[in-house]
Amino acid sequence: MAHLSITAQADHDGQRLDSVIAAGCPDLSRSRARDLIKQGQVRAKGRTIVEPDYRVKPDEIFDIEMPEIVEAAPQAEHIPLTVLYEDDALIVIDKPVGLVVHPAAGNWTGTLVNALIAHCGDSLSGIGGVRRPGIVHRLDKDTSGIMVVAKTDAAHKSLAAQFADHGREGPLHREYLALAWGGLRPVKGVVETNIGRHPNNRLKMAVRRSDGKHAVTEYKVRKSLPETGEPVASLVECILKTGRTHQIRVHLAHLGHPVIGDSLYGSGFRSKTRALREKAQSATLSMTRQALHAAVLCFLHPTSGKRLQFHSELPADMRDVMEALE
Repeated sequence: MAHLSITAQADHDGQRLDSVIAAGCPDLSRSRARDLIKQGQVRAKGRTIVEPDYRVKPDEIFDIEMPEIVEAAPQAEHIPLTVLYEDDALIVIDKPVGLVVHPAAGNWTGTLVNALIAHCGDSLSGIGGVRRPGIVHRLDKDTSGIMVVAKTDAAHKSLAAQFADHGREGPLHREYLALAWGGLRPVKGVVETNIGRHPNNRLKMAVRRSDGKHAVTEYKVRKSLPETGEPVASLVECILKTGRTHQIRVHLAHLGHPVIGDSLYGSGFRSKTRALREKAQSATLSMTRQALHAAVLCFLHPTSGKRLQFHSELPADMRDVMEALE
């Protein structure tokens, strides 16, 4: 049982208790704070507070007890996988859109981990923990493309080291393709910022000036859409030099060219579809996920030392948007 204490500040006056606790504990979501309050784990002035909407007063001290979360072991589920390569050390898959990588709140079943347990049995590396066996890196639910998963602890350690280096000195190479609004100028460049949690929306990341983690993305416009005249959109190649949450999506939005279909970082650009012809408008509006695809992954095999490189073709929904915009 972990114990925390939070003292309300002057600017907390009148705010909800669950909001104040979540703001004071960066590792706690507001929903988790709400649950703790309802479970009687928060006390102030010797009494238990069970109302998440309790209005806080300055200088109030809240004592919070946080029971340890017991992780449930995920179960095998026979979910079809597109396997690009597999041996005793690792497996490389082409992840489809909509598949969550590992179990978490709201997605306890139907994940890639559930599918891998069914496919690989007990051979997955345990380093990632109960809920993330073998998982070395992640792709967002609605990002498609190539992932590598470790089947042994030795493979996990080797691959994790390569991903931690991000190709600065080692062999790792990750190449993504994104459909972004507008025409990027210049057509080739490097975005280098700090990325951290958005101050007002815990679901979002944001470019930060004074805090956050260093993030670097190299980009190059592969194709302007259409190829003549003012581009409506661009097919952009993005190479990660760091591995921050939502990095490509945040960086392209920072440039003023968010990913098509990205409701979190590019919702304001949905109005651009009104100026498109009917076919292009229909195809673009049907893109209900961020048009982002992990197209190339290159790494050294942890056992043989051989350089492996895998390619994945653009999924049909991204190809349809490109064809319509052309």
